[in-house]
Amino acid sequence: MKTITLEQIEQLEKRYRTNLINCLSGVKGLNLIGTKNAEGQTNLALFNSVVHLGANPPLMGFIQRPASVERHTFENIQNTSFFTINSVSEDIHKQAHQTAARYDRSESEFEEVSLKSIYIDEFYAPFVQESPLKIGLECVDIIPIPYNNTHLIVGKIQLIQLDDNFLQPDGFLSLHDQKIVGGTGLDSYLSTQEIGRYSYAKPDLPLTDIQP
Repeated sequence: MKTITLEQIEQLEKRYRTNLINCLSGVKGLNLIGTKNAEGQTNLALFNSVVHLGANPPLMGFIQRPASVERHTFENIQNTSFFTINSVSEDIHKQAHQTAARYDRSESEFEEVSLKSIYIDEFYAPFVQESPLKIGLECVDIIPIPYNNTHLIVGKIQLIQLDDNFLQPDGFLSLHDQKIVGGTGLDSYLSTQEIGRYSYAKPDLPLTDIQP
């Protein structure tokens, strides 16, 4: 086993350090965030920092990196408040990866990577048609993290579009059966496979398997 100290971490080459630190948090969800500016220009970007923040009210969030370069997703959310979160499946993971390229503001990643934008129930921001799980959100808070100049973008869920063939009676939504992928680091994509689902943990009861 190798031990790496903070001093050594700070001395690592930038790209090496970025890859290493991004791997430490384990397998992460990968999502395409869709936005549209006030002039109607659409934008699509891949994020690996989407998190569940609460079920009542239904909140999700993601980390926006420092504005050292133009951040079209962040600017669009600041100006319009609306964004979409779209799961990445095996079928579109290469196109999702390509959205990380720094396209000009006037170029829509939807068109550049050949993904289709769709609108659902007149929601302002565009969804990814090819995504198996689509979520529309309204930004309710932007929380600055001064230590590294990032922001936590907090959104309240306004609508969900999903395939109810994968929705179980207790509200559990199977993601692995839809071939939704995860990732590690900045460039590794992983298929997912469920290895178990168990009863609610209580100190005086043994775990039982939940059957599909």
